[in-house]
Amino acid sequence: MYQRRQSYSAVPPEGDARRTEGWALTESARRLAEAQRNPADETALLDAVRRNWRLWTIFQAGVMAPDSPMPTAVKSNVLSLANFIDKHTVGILAAPDAAKLDILIRINREIAAGLLAVPQDATVAPAAPPRTAPASPVSHSV
Repeated sequence: MYQRRQSYSAVPPEGDARRTEGWALTESARRLAEAQRNPADETALLDAVRRNWRLWTIFQAGVMAPDSPMPTAVKSNVLSLANFIDKHTVGILAAPDAAKLDILIRINREIAAGLLAVPQDATVAPAAPPRTAPASPVSHSV
């Protein structure tokens, strides 16, 4: 029913908010997973965690923007998830542990998969016009 887009490592072109958000989440998950494989490098671990936190802060700002087109229920769900990520991230920063990265990696990958999935019948459709509102996770997937 759905197929994934093939190129996750290349930065997506401007104007495709879903693809950009999916790429950013995938890239963040990749950096977290890389840091998790090298737990002795605490600097890299903390850098990956901070970058992920900044990404989610950007998503929160987009969701809270007055011109956000998201339905209220979706906004609430995204903000609830972002709140969890905030709290979990603070816990990692306070007591770094590579095992604590699992949930952040899983969340990022699952949301990215939804954003990057393309219905098979839409693969030949033209790209959506650029959004004027700030990008926010799952902004168009629900």
